[in-house]
Amino acid sequence: MRMFAIVAVIGHPLYYLCWTEFQPQGFESAWLRAFSVLVALPMLFEHRLSRSDFWRRKVTLYWFLIVVYQLPFFFVFMSLMNEFATVWALSTMAACLLMVLIVFDWLMILAMAVVGAGAACGVFQLVGGDLAAQADDLLPLVPTYVFAILAGSAFNYKTELVAREKLAAITSAVGTMAHELRTPLLGIRSGARGLQNYLPAIFEGFELAREHGLPVKRVRTAHYRQMHAVLDRINAETEYTNVILDMLLVNSSRTTIDETSFEVVRIGACVGAALERYPFHSARERERVSWEQGADFAFFGSQLLTVHLLFNLLKNALYFLAQADDENGSIRIWTERSAAGAHRLHFRDTGPGIHPDVLPRIFERFYSAMPRGQGTGIGLAFSRLVMESFGGDIRCHSALGRYTEFVLTFPAVDPDE
Repeated sequence: MRMFAIVAVIGHPLYYLCWTEFQPQGFESAWLRAFSVLVALPMLFEHRLSRSDFWRRKVTLYWFLIVVYQLPFFFVFMSLMNEFATVWALSTMAACLLMVLIVFDWLMILAMAVVGAGAACGVFQLVGGDLAAQADDLLPLVPTYVFAILAGSAFNYKTELVAREKLAAITSAVGTMAHELRTPLLGIRSGARGLQNYLPAIFEGFELAREHGLPVKRVRTAHYRQMHAVLDRINAETEYTNVILDMLLVNSSRTTIDETSFEVVRIGACVGAALERYPFHSARERERVSWEQGADFAFFGSQLLTVHLLFNLLKNALYFLAQADDENGSIRIWTERSAAGAHRLHFRDTGPGIHPDVLPRIFERFYSAMPRGQGTGIGLAFSRLVMESFGGDIRCHSALGRYTEFVLTFPAVDPDE
């Protein structure tokens, strides 16, 4: 949308000058060009409009109307006013090809072309034009324009099909790898838990051996505690890796989340469990996160999935805080109760923020703004899938160099019902 707006804002004044000063045409309109620029200006700020509750659902309709007005309507009307002079007949063909590039669905392209061209013919008649007089010029061009639209759409569809097949191949490979990694992870986790269960008995036997004067090598209590800590870390890392595999499997299979196990849970319990179970790398990393336990609320969903979602937000935020190398960087989590039927959980970090060009894509599957090898591009897509399964929503607001904030909206429920 932004690129289209730039083309419109620059192109209309430029071509007005061209068609009036350098290669004068039979008809030009400064007012029509100015109006075209004016209605295109909001598209320059589309990423900001999408953040507003009022505009978010209207942006798509606005985009549809703008494309219809700027391409089929404007060019057909100007061609009619110039009696389909060669330059305007070619310009209309260029408008058809541009519409093919920005709208992938051939049926939608045809609908937009018919609506725009029909409106242009109607306005032409209203301003005193004689449509019948130009029928001989217009009718031979219609099959050419239709062919350009259909042929371009066919090539566009093929490109889109290749991209989808690539994505299908990637998701299939990812799903296979995730399944294959399950077995060794389960073995590692089972072994670690077994060692944890038997470690006290082994240490007790060691102490008894020492008491009876048997020649056994000394094991310090600190080493014993360190072994316990290592096993705890192995358990935490394998569990977190299993969470990643869960997200990979859900995203690779393109299925919806199973909602049969959903129940009424409280957000406070979910956040508390996430902070308790998350494998922080240091005490300093844990201190960066502040949970402002405000008004608690209930929602219908899954505590396990919510914890996994928070794991992903924590992982991303801590990574970018570390990259920013800001000792004072922090993460705030707080709740907001609403009487309007929905409650919110806010997750805000003071990291480097997200670039406006990247922000609209962060919830796409397999899209990652992290360096290659650092991110899989599945975490936020999984998070959105989870929130949609709860009947809620997740949005992101960010200011480059200042903060990134995720707002999770949960439909309110009565825990007593």
